[in-house]
Amino acid sequence: MADQNLAEQIATQIRRDILRGKLPPGSSIKERDNAADLGVSRTPMREAIRILAKEGLLILRPSRSPIVAQPSMKDLADHVAVLLALEKLSVELACVHATDKDIATLSKITDHMAEHFDDTDPLDMFEIDMSFHSAIAQASHNEPLAETHRTFLERLWRARFLAAVQRRNRERLVTEHGEILQALKSRNKEAARAAVDNHLWHLADDIRMAIEKEDARLKEAVNE
Repeated sequence: MADQNLAEQIATQIRRDILRGKLPPGSSIKERDNAADLGVSRTPMREAIRILAKEGLLILRPSRSPIVAQPSMKDLADHVAVLLALEKLSVELACVHATDKDIATLSKITDHMAEHFDDTDPLDMFEIDMSFHSAIAQASHNEPLAETHRTFLERLWRARFLAAVQRRNRERLVTEHGEILQALKSRNKEAARAAVDNHLWHLADDIRMAIEKEDARLKEAVNE
């Protein structure tokens, strides 16, 4: 259990390094060196790498160190299309099955984002934002749906963070989350679906622009 918890902690640290750009796409993750740097054994490091590979952040290679993934735009667009369908289905089911506790959890997240958006680290705020979407999937009380949603959310984690930083806007985020929450409170499936669509319809374009911007920045860095 201790090793498992340590592996999750290591995975969190590497994940955040990837999101912050400290480990850009194509970077090699050397199991032995990273374990030594962190002062841990290779066993939890190996498990952390497996966790991140499952999330799509790392690519495992036979007899070679894993590298930070760089999905194609086609792969990202395909994942976005599925995630949007899952988000809409989740919120429709949540309108029917969400408990008062579920609604209270979503309200608490929304209020926290409104109150602390400007004084919270962008990566921390992004993770809080994603917790809102995960909470809706959980509020559907459909475990296969929630599990599938979690898988696609993880697969788009890095791309969505890049896009979120590019479109960082407190009023837009708080307003759009508030509209989703209000529709859930009203148990209005059509309004909830429309609110989710309004919130995420531009996600694929946002990701494309963010990836293109990052690619240009990385090429400039190589040429310097």
